Amino acid sequence: MSLFEQGSTGPLAVRMRPQGFEELVGQGRALAAGSPLQLLLTGAGSVSVILWGPPGSGKTTIANLISRQTGRKFRELSAVSAGVRDVREVIEKAREDSSLYGTETVLFIDEVHRFNKGQQDALLPAVENGWVILVAATTENPSFSVVSPLLSRSVVVKLELLDQSSLRTVLTRAMESERGLNAGITATDEAMDALIDASSGDARRALTSLESAANAALARGSAEIDVEDVENAINIVAVNYDKDGDTHYDVVSAFIKSIRGSDPDAALHYLARMLHAGEDPRFIARRLMILASEDIGLAASQVLLTAVAAAQSVALVGMPEAQIILAHATLEATLAPKSNSVVTAIGAAMADVQRGRVGTVPDHLRDAHYPGASALGHGRNYLYPHDEPSGVARQTYLPEELQDVGYFQATHHGAEERLGAVADRLRKLRLGESLD
Repeated sequence: MSLFEQGSTGPLAVRMRPQGFEELVGQGRALAAGSPLQLLLTGAGSVSVILWGPPGSGKTTIANLISRQTGRKFRELSAVSAGVRDVREVIEKAREDSSLYGTETVLFIDEVHRFNKGQQDALLPAVENGWVILVAATTENPSFSVVSPLLSRSVVVKLELLDQSSLRTVLTRAMESERGLNAGITATDEAMDALIDASSGDARRALTSLESAANAALARGSAEIDVEDVENAINIVAVNYDKDGDTHYDVVSAFIKSIRGSDPDAALHYLARMLHAGEDPRFIARRLMILASEDIGLAASQVLLTAVAAAQSVALVGMPEAQIILAHATLEATLAPKSNSVVTAIGAAMADVQRGRVGTVPDHLRDAHYPGASALGHGRNYLYPHDEPSGVARQTYLPEELQDVGYFQATHHGAEERLGAVADRLRKLRLGESLD
């Protein structure tokens, strides 16, 4: 009997699917005591849920456990192949079971975001009347992909990619379990790290890769998986990128500095290393948003808009397509003119405030919209800029103690040179100086 025939049949990822609540790993927040999902899993709750998370985060497994742990009937529909008729047939049977036998039915719908409005609307009576406990799975944001009436009758549970510790538990359990590899094979620390990095937080991918790597090791007559087995099995290069160690921060730092240094090839290289190693694309998107103001700023303000759009797109699309969006934003940021005037300006202003150099708000700028304000002189002599021919009033805005500051110092890079000239012109108009 071979190594893979000793447990139950089927792929390793199927054989190692958790058989009970206690075998679930990760998702600590979603499965916390008293949470809607935990109550469902223990039979104490009956609220419908929408499981929102990336592939391999456990959506299908959790749905099966909800039924198995509580003795409820379990029906499954795929949004890819099921139509309105299929939905109504399941609901009708569930309604009969509920009224005649008092039996609850868990209806699991995978990829519910693929259901059109009519198909989703067909679910409403069943959910509203409690004929089924709906467990819907989606990889897309339910706020955009699920109709409002169904959304309001369900609890959205956000599932996350598994972290390294959880993935290590999954892999170790699979190697030791009778349902898995039955302690017939081990893996070096480096091979285990490579399997974890290559899985990108996806438990199913991790187990599939483990099974393939184990076969590769056995094919060469070894009972220990090494990095080469992993590389050969899943056709990857094991990149040194420890998300909790120095290498992680080194690569992120190199990515930022390559963009700041306007080197598109280097920026794309480090972006690829992060994505290949399973870095959260949302983390990369956040770094790009910060960089857009920190290192580019007013020299090319549109880069911030691109970065924000990229972050939103990444959240909606997910990997692998998100890598294209991140590359787009990275290249635009890299090729844009650079300026850190925003950083230095807010830094100088914050420094003054932190050391107590604040002064008093001038009387003409104070709130004058409450009874008694005018008697205090608040708002007196305030000039409304819109009444001025130039649109700029000849008046001061800073406290008297700060009249000499110049926080914003424009560079000559990109659009900022023009904005610096605008700022200088506006200053002269406020002070009543000649524009010549």
